Amino acid sequence: MSIEETALKVISDQEEGVYQNQLWKLLEIDSRKCSRIVSKLLDEDLITREPAVSNGARTYLLKVKEEEKPAFELLMAGEVFSPCAGCRDACQPEMCDKLTYWVMHLRDGEEESAEMQ
Repeated sequence: MSIEETALKVISDQEEGVYQNQLWKLLEIDSRKCSRIVSKLLDEDLITREPAVSNGARTYLLKVKEEEKPAFELLMAGEVFSPCAGCRDACQPEMCDKLTYWVMHLRDGEEESAEMQ
């Protein structure tokens, strides 16, 4: 595993992100090498960097960029397309069996995609 891949993993393991002045300590490298790694990850559009303050020192908060899902995937629950997209039934959402089934299977789609990764 390259140092860039290791850095990306360290950043992605922290949901809130990692301060750059902590990253080089975690990777056990000097700050200059860390800056080069961060620049490379930024150039590859894998992370975001926001100015921040950590323990009174100015630094950057690094976070992994979220993958954007195509809009149609937002209407999917596993392999089932949202029943409300294009629906012409004059129903109440609270009483719609198709919608209830779809909502109940939303979690199944998330678990399947997590298993694939």
